[in-house]
Amino acid sequence: MSAHLSPRSMIGQVAIVTGAASGLGLAIAGRLTEEGVRVALWDRDPTGLAVARDKVGPTSHGVVPDVTDTKAVRAAWTETTQTLGAPSILVNSAGILGPSAAFANYREEDWQRVLDVNLNGTFRCCQAAVPDMVAAGYGRIVNIASVAGKDGNPYVAGYVASKAAVIGLTKSMGKELATTGVLVNAIAPSASETAIFGELTDAYRARLIANVPMNRFVAPREIAEMALWLASPACSFSTGATFDISGGRATF
Repeated sequence: MSAHLSPRSMIGQVAIVTGAASGLGLAIAGRLTEEGVRVALWDRDPTGLAVARDKVGPTSHGVVPDVTDTKAVRAAWTETTQTLGAPSILVNSAGILGPSAAFANYREEDWQRVLDVNLNGTFRCCQAAVPDMVAAGYGRIVNIASVAGKDGNPYVAGYVASKAAVIGLTKSMGKELATTGVLVNAIAPSASETAIFGELTDAYRARLIANVPMNRFVAPREIAEMALWLASPACSFSTGATFDISGGRATF
């Protein structure tokens, strides 16, 4: 652990949260801010980002990169560093569900788009972060996966495949960086009632809840609490791991 950080305090650290204009990203950004972290809110929606900044607070900074564009991600990393200081936390929450469609009818362009945002976007942001974090000898990367990436959901093949790949990426990075002070972990939530579910029918949402023994959606705040620990110095011996928050939904 870097010498300037206490075992638990996060005051003064700088975090990047992607997909921060709404949903899980917004909840995580708000929770980090409560602990004294200066948060860069990354989202391609400038209108939503302005509203999110008002909610998160004056210590936040809005950046509008497209995570499907490598140059834009690198420029956003530089802007964040120059504005807030060197980031020691990266939370990859930007993601899309894609269409709900039978596999045989799933369009290749939709498949490519979902993977480019959910998987390749996470890859691009991690590649921007890792060199500086390794050079500093400290960093925490939290990738938002999904329980669907472990045991699958029908009719959302692109989403499921992308989240399974994020879990694999997390394992690979965690092992590779294990001795550098940079820890990489993933969170696999069950369904949360956020804007992403605007793309789903009520019947499908009901089926998602039916998979959860607690018989409810997970609240964004609950996921934010888990992300907070994984992003903190208190998380010191977990890396390459995926933490379920699924209300009892069994996965392996």
